[in-house]
Amino acid sequence: AAQGLGASAAKPTPSNSAVRSHWLSGSPPGAGGGAVSRRNCSIAAAMAAASSGDAFASRTSIRGRGGRFLPFLLKPRRRVSSAAVPDLALYDHDTVLKAISAADAVELVRDGFVRHATGEWVMPPKVYLDSPPHGDFRAMPARGAGLAILKWATSFPGNPARGLGVVNGVICVSDADTGVMSALVNVEAVTALRTGAVAAVAAQELAREDARTVGIIGCGVHGSWAARCLAAVEYGPGMCFDPDPDRAGALAGELGWEVGSREDTLACDVVTCVTPGAEPVVHASDLRPGMHVSFLGADGAGKAEAEVDAVERCVLFCDEWAQASHGGELTGAAEAGLVTRADVTELGAVLTGGAGGRPDDQAMTLFDSTGLAIQDLAICRALLEGAASPAARVTL
Repeated sequence: AAQGLGASAAKPTPSNSAVRSHWLSGSPPGAGGGAVSRRNCSIAAAMAAASSGDAFASRTSIRGRGGRFLPFLLKPRRRVSSAAVPDLALYDHDTVLKAISAADAVELVRDGFVRHATGEWVMPPKVYLDSPPHGDFRAMPARGAGLAILKWATSFPGNPARGLGVVNGVICVSDADTGVMSALVNVEAVTALRTGAVAAVAAQELAREDARTVGIIGCGVHGSWAARCLAAVEYGPGMCFDPDPDRAGALAGELGWEVGSREDTLACDVVTCVTPGAEPVVHASDLRPGMHVSFLGADGAGKAEAEVDAVERCVLFCDEWAQASHGGELTGAAEAGLVTRADVTELGAVLTGGAGGRPDDQAMTLFDSTGLAIQDLAICRALLEGAASPAARVTL
């Protein structure tokens, strides 16, 4: 149905007179061999006009004249040159992971944070669309390095029970100068890489210089990539804990680490938590002087991996305050008035020298990651600039 037509246009009324009823002929009623409907008359006239080059008549639709009520337009056919239809590259899951190593991802994400902190890359706030009780959708735009991206992604924590991934969607990449879309990138692979990479960047900047051992709480897709990225920058050995012992065992076997309890994992120098955030996994009593802990799982309102008391006791860092204070690990403490903007340092400021990192070896540092579109942009930029072999991608 066409929009904005009103009640009178909801049902086109067939004509009992000939083409005159549609103002397509000056002939008297009945001319033309009998009554025809307004629909048939309009189509016939439009086709005749198109073939004869009458541009005005060719814009007539089955709903009216002059193109005002258009479910479609009948127009003369035009040749479309191949130059008017740019190639669109498709990067699937495996292509992304083959092109970008864990070590590469760490450096790319580090660079993205620096460029964002200096104002070279821009990123509006992400938009959440809840789909209760299952999860939510997120729209995440960013622009930099001549590209603009829009990431459309989901977080549906219950999906693994259905045999589906928690994260699904796509990243649209466009040329920032022309607006032409140039690529569609698999969102699961990019999200896994950049989520794991930020855990390594945070550890490099905020953990003690002599920190080595790694504890992973939550060994799903993103927890596994956090472990791989930490191992890629020479952290380890590590300890893996997950409510599903098979997942913990698989990750430990892959990296040559060990499976342990939650308490064993929290005894490591660098602890990374990647759980759904439905309930806290780190309590104030778990904190030890000199430890560093990153929280990657609580990326939306109502989620938390740490008790508020534990958050309050740490030196606090985050990827971006605007997101973390409303949908991250810091949210509960901020809402309780225990933490303010002045208490939290953004990672980008540390990387650019605008703010200090760990104050001393006894401090307990906490990094809250909510996930930024500039991290996704950093990975996509590398793909388009040649990290992925041209032969490995599909082009439309």
